[in-house]
Amino acid sequence: MDKPFYDCFSVELLPMLNARVAFVSKTTEVFRDSGHFDTRITPDGKEYVSWGGSDQLPYDIIRLIEADETLATCQLFNAEVCYGSGLRYCTEAATESVKKEVEEFLLDNPLPDYFLGVCQDLKHFNFAVSVIILNEDGDRIVELYRKPACYCRFAPADPTTGRLTKIIFGQFRDSQPGDKFEEIELLDPRSPWRDLQQRMGRRASRKGEPTKERKFAILTRFPGVDSPYYPIPHYAALFKGSWYNIKRLIGEAKKSKLQNAAPIKYVIEVSQRYWEKVFQEKKAVTAEAQQKAMNDRKREMMEFLTDHENSGAVLFSGKNISPDGKGESSDIVVNPIDSKTKEGGDWESDIAEAVNMVCFTMRVHSNLVGSVPGKAQTNNSGSDKRELYTIAQALQKPYHDLLFIVHDIIIRYNGWKEVHPDCPFIQLTTLDEHADAKEVTTKNQKPNEDGQNNA
Repeated sequence: MDKPFYDCFSVELLPMLNARVAFVSKTTEVFRDSGHFDTRITPDGKEYVSWGGSDQLPYDIIRLIEADETLATCQLFNAEVCYGSGLRYCTEAATESVKKEVEEFLLDNPLPDYFLGVCQDLKHFNFAVSVIILNEDGDRIVELYRKPACYCRFAPADPTTGRLTKIIFGQFRDSQPGDKFEEIELLDPRSPWRDLQQRMGRRASRKGEPTKERKFAILTRFPGVDSPYYPIPHYAALFKGSWYNIKRLIGEAKKSKLQNAAPIKYVIEVSQRYWEKVFQEKKAVTAEAQQKAMNDRKREMMEFLTDHENSGAVLFSGKNISPDGKGESSDIVVNPIDSKTKEGGDWESDIAEAVNMVCFTMRVHSNLVGSVPGKAQTNNSGSDKRELYTIAQALQKPYHDLLFIVHDIIIRYNGWKEVHPDCPFIQLTTLDEHADAKEVTTKNQKPNEDGQNNA
C-alpha cells in the first residue's frame, strides 16, 4: 500500500557533543509519483484516478506550504491579488427586471466566499471546480458554489474521446477517510456552454433526450503541458530544488543556537522510500508504531555519528554511502555543517537569499509581502511598490478570463441581457490624486470628452 509523505523535519541533541543534528525530508519525493495515475475505487464503489502515487499529493503540498512562513504568505498574497476588488455582476445597462433577478441570485449565492475560494484553489493547484444547480424545470441556474480542489478527484477519462466526464468529491485524506463520496457530472472542459445546452435540449445533440440531471460541475484549469488529469503547479520547482529546506534549516539553526547554545553539526536528508522500508521491516502499521520506528532509527543514526568506535565507518542504506554524503545512495545523505562559519548565529545574508528565492519562485516581490529580513536591507520607493503591485494585478488577467467562463455561462443561460462579470483591480494612487486607491477595470471602457478611457 502506498504510504503518505513523511515530513521528518526535527532537530535532535547529539549525545556526547555540544551540538545538534537536523533531520529533513527530501521534498523532491513529494512529486516523484506526481505523473503516476492509478484507478481506484471509493468505499461506496465510485471509480476515480489517484492524485499522485499515494493519492495524498494535495495534502502533502498544503503541509509543506504551511510549514514555511514566506511560502504561505506568498500563496495568500497571490490569491488576494487574484481576488482584486472582488467579482461582481455589472448590471448598469440592464433593465430593472433583470437587475432584480441578478440581485436575488447574488443574495442566494454570495460571491466573495466563492470567488476567494476558487482563487485559492487556482493558485495552489492550477485548477478549480465550480458547481451549478438548475431549477426543476431546467430553464434557470439557481445555485453556484465551489468544491475545494483538494477533495476533488477525476473519474477516468472517456476511452473514446479522452474527455473528463465526472468529478468525485469527498474526504480523500488518509488521516480522516470518508465513506460517502459524491459523483458530479462534469461539463465538457473544452466547451462547457455547448455541452450544457445539448444536455438540456437547447441545442441539437446526438445524445438523444434532454437529461434529467440538474447538477453539473465546471472545471477551471490553467493550461499546462504536463498532465492529462491533475496539473503540476509551477512552484513545484521550489520543492524539487534545495532552497525550501535551506530556509527551514536556517530557522532551526538560529533557534537551536539561541535555546541551547548548540549549533547544528549535521543535516541528515532521508527519503520517503527509506522510511517505507523501515516501517515494512518493523511491521509498523499504525501512526504510533510508525512514529516510534522513525524515532528509533533517528536515534541509531545519531549514535552512529557520535560513537568513537564508528570513526571512519560507512553508513549502509541500500547502497554504500559515506557520512560526507558523497556515496551513491539517495535514501540517506549526511551533510556536515561547519558551524565556525556562522558563529553567533549570523545567518542574515543566507535568510535574505533563501527568502528571495522563495519569493522569486512564487512570482511575488519580497517588498510587497514584507518578508525580507535583516537590519540593513534595500527597500523600494513608494512609486516602485505601486508599480510592482500594479504589475502583480495585471498578471491576473489570464486567471480572470478562465474564472469568468463559469459566470458568462450563468448569465447567458439565465437570459440576463446587458449583464457581464467583472473583477476590477485596486490601483494605488499618488498623493496628488487626493485618494489612497481607486478601482480600475478593462470592461466597458468608453472614451470620455478628452479622448481618454474611463475605468
